Amino acid sequence: MTRDSGSPPPTQRDEPAAPHPHPAAAAHPGGAESAPGERPLVQAEGLSKFYPVQRGALAKPSFVQAVVEATFHVYRGETLGLVGESGSGKSTLGRLVLRLIEPTVGRVLFDGHDLSALSSRALRAMRRRMQIVFQDPYGSLNPRMTLREIVGEGIVIHRLARSRDEETAMVEDALQKVGLRPDMMERFPHELSGGQRQRVAIARALAVRPDFIVCDEPVSALDLSVQAQIVNLLEELQDELSLGLLFISHDLRVVEHVSHRVAVMYLGRIVEIGPTQGVAGRRHHPYTRALFEATPSIERGSKARRLLPGAPGSAINPPDGCVFHPRCRRSEEGKCDVEIPPLEELVPGSGHRVACWYPEIE
Repeated sequence: MTRDSGSPPPTQRDEPAAPHPHPAAAAHPGGAESAPGERPLVQAEGLSKFYPVQRGALAKPSFVQAVVEATFHVYRGETLGLVGESGSGKSTLGRLVLRLIEPTVGRVLFDGHDLSALSSRALRAMRRRMQIVFQDPYGSLNPRMTLREIVGEGIVIHRLARSRDEETAMVEDALQKVGLRPDMMERFPHELSGGQRQRVAIARALAVRPDFIVCDEPVSALDLSVQAQIVNLLEELQDELSLGLLFISHDLRVVEHVSHRVAVMYLGRIVEIGPTQGVAGRRHHPYTRALFEATPSIERGSKARRLLPGAPGSAINPPDGCVFHPRCRRSEEGKCDVEIPPLEELVPGSGHRVACWYPEIE
């Protein structure tokens, strides 16, 4: 049973619940302490993104539902991990948060400012505080530019340096922060290893002194040993600079290690979100549990892995009701295939929310 894709699905914008006190210090020893009631650095409220698809002159229009009703927040000094299968909408959501693409519905508040209400000039100034590190260090750096030009580009655009010497000093400082020598400034990207290129991408983001960085699969293209180095670097920088991070990955091991809280996405929807220890330990949503059971583990061994049957549904014509119900072993006909479960707390005040009619409770 599937939804008619002739028009975008109706979206209901409930007022988001008041944010819970920042759990970073308790959930992740490296996290910064925040005072109770502190305003989140980033608040996403009911974000949805639908892309129109035209199949023919006489066919009625269809829509790709890339992101549907995403609501979350990120504090200063906190990492929110965003995990899910390929095509679940993670990267689209990251770009929506930075307003690199416009939402169909919903809004983003950055430090209390509604990004959708800002003028082009005000948004340009705000972009200095919001940066992104892309997945591919081989494709995200201009091969015709030196490291000085790559890292210094944002400094020039936002006019952060009063002289050439000050610009050079800022570039050197950014490179040193990521573990690269200042004498590498005149090199080109092709002269560097993959790990060094990703350090340059991080230095480029840091050079403009941001408050928030979206890390879109920042280690997936790197060797395992280099992945660990980059992850440790991001944690050190966060502790030093009190950065807010949205860490997007399909690798549960990495997300579990770096994140204070975790959001799990499936077919455009956040189906579970909460403190990392709660999400990883309890796994209330059947999809979250399936993701963890399918992840290789030295303790379990490959024979103990339970692979999730089937494939994700179509984002053009998603299932009615719960989007996960066609693959769910707990699905009940007449309920899960009809009604969309709300994302709500099983234990009030826990900050752990699940969108499931029959959550896994042990």
